[in-house]
Amino acid sequence: MSLAWVRALSRQKTTLLRKNLIHHCNKSKSSIGLQFNKGSLLHNKCLPPGGIGRTFLGSDSLNLVSHFQHSTFEYRRWFSTVPAQDDVRDGTRDFGPDVSETQLSDAKFESGKPVEFSKVDAHLLPTVLLIGRPNVGKSALFNRLIRRREALVYNTPNDHVTRDIREGIAKLGDLRFKVLDSAGLEAEASSGSVLGRTAEMTANVLRRCNFALFLIDARDGLQPMDLDVGKWLRKHVPGIKIIMVMNKAESLDDGFGSVISAASEARTLGFGDPIALSAETGLGMNDLYEVLRPLLEEHMLQVVDEATDESNEDCESSEQEESKLPLQLAFVGRPNVGKSTLLNAILQEDRVLVGPEAGLTRDSIRVEFEFEGRTIYMVDTAGWLQRTKSEKGASSLSIVQSRKNLMRAHVVALVLDGQEVSKARKSMTHDEVVIARRAIEEGRGLVVIVNKMDLLEERLYDRVVKAVPEEIQTIIPQVTGIPVVFVSALEGKGRIDVIQQVIETYKKWCLRLSTARLNRWLRKVMSRHSWKDLSAQPKVKYFTQVKARPPTFVAFVSGKTRLSDTDLRFLTRSLKEDFDMGGIPVRILQRAVVKNSSGSSNSNSNSKTRKYGGKLAAGETSDKRTLSVDTS
Repeated sequence: MSLAWVRALSRQKTTLLRKNLIHHCNKSKSSIGLQFNKGSLLHNKCLPPGGIGRTFLGSDSLNLVSHFQHSTFEYRRWFSTVPAQDDVRDGTRDFGPDVSETQLSDAKFESGKPVEFSKVDAHLLPTVLLIGRPNVGKSALFNRLIRRREALVYNTPNDHVTRDIREGIAKLGDLRFKVLDSAGLEAEASSGSVLGRTAEMTANVLRRCNFALFLIDARDGLQPMDLDVGKWLRKHVPGIKIIMVMNKAESLDDGFGSVISAASEARTLGFGDPIALSAETGLGMNDLYEVLRPLLEEHMLQVVDEATDESNEDCESSEQEESKLPLQLAFVGRPNVGKSTLLNAILQEDRVLVGPEAGLTRDSIRVEFEFEGRTIYMVDTAGWLQRTKSEKGASSLSIVQSRKNLMRAHVVALVLDGQEVSKARKSMTHDEVVIARRAIEEGRGLVVIVNKMDLLEERLYDRVVKAVPEEIQTIIPQVTGIPVVFVSALEGKGRIDVIQQVIETYKKWCLRLSTARLNRWLRKVMSRHSWKDLSAQPKVKYFTQVKARPPTFVAFVSGKTRLSDTDLRFLTRSLKEDFDMGGIPVRILQRAVVKNSSGSSNSNSNSKTRKYGGKLAAGETSDKRTLSVDTS
């Protein structure tokens, strides 16, 4: 059965059922009265609290909510294609005299299960881009849709807080789709400026999207910049479905027609009826749901049908491969060292905004990347600076967000400026030392990347390559063998080496060693260690690993003598050398072993006998369980 026929039947069913329901509603004196053969529809009887109503064709009752202020039905899924269980079993339910047999057969054919967006692969989900002029609430709506405060939100009418494209998975009721937050669009910006580059990047991303939400500020009304954005959209992406959204409309719902007046003004842009909502308070999200659902379902019918054949072919091969956990990688460093350029070089596309301006990146942008069958989530963070008490605004929020992403990462890639290293004749500044030590304290793997090596002469190049690893080992003695990669992000040199070194560090970070192997290693290490006093030598009974990520070990020691700090450093260094665990923090704990002699066990048993041998004191209950024995 072709997909076109399915759509034709769906449209015919929808039209007929709508006419039938409108006919009943006109004859009924009640605002929501609708009578079926086996039940009546009562106003607001079965709606879930605070949620979006879902009803089933064939059930005894059906709910409609009258919404006279906007002249629409708030819940439009009254023609849902999900049948009730009784209808599936017998197929003979009576729908009343006004529902013909053709409509019933069409409804049963269209029934089946609806699109369950939560079970669809993230790569197949439709993409919706949030677009509009600056300071209309795109980032606030993005956070509302993904249900997390990921995007920076700050009231700056004369500045642009968002400059890059941020991606997330929106959760609107039972809908799931990829939502992109874009920078404020100024169509008249010059091509070489920051705003011109953001507009060009937004245009490239918008061409790959399926839908777009065009946001305007309902409080300010239609502004000249909104008209410019509308012209820009018609010029660059004429084939994409644009949905008008009036944000910040919570103050216009006053009952005097303010919403209707603002909507009529926004309708002059030529993108249809706008949706009035408030991203800050969540008002109007039901209306957005009702508009997006039929569009997303129609898109998924096409995508899932095309992807079915490919998924069936790749099913067997994917099951044979060992599942690999995603790797979280964070690029951190001072401003203008080339973190964003390095991310673009690895992805081989202009994913984030780059330029000679320092502090260009404000949001921490998270990007998914596939390398040799492994999923890597790379995060481009804002330039790391020490936060001062007097510093406020978007830059202060960027620093806080960078620190949070450092703590979430598995491997931290500290990016240095090779040209600055050669000029200052030292590898790391104070800020970079703080970053490296914080990553180690948090138990993360550390990789040092020296960028802009193409700007160095050959003599300086060799000197930097030789001096940087030695100086880093001196500055950060807590972790030995920190890997250092020398790259040129602008020319794309060394990008594969960076990913390979990150994966190698991640494998070490997840390393697990068996207890038998560790105890064999312990006997060899303890024999070659020079003890000052053999009588005072601590007796390590056995050595075991209790966790990975990062590797953590426990040494069980007997006797009164404990391992000193020097002994722990010796064991840590031996572990890293013998098992190649350089670049990651290794933790060793020690615990005392309690002696269990026969005499002590007998005394313990006697004490227990004395404790429980006599009668129980008043108010004391026994914890022994009574057993019933069947002697028959």
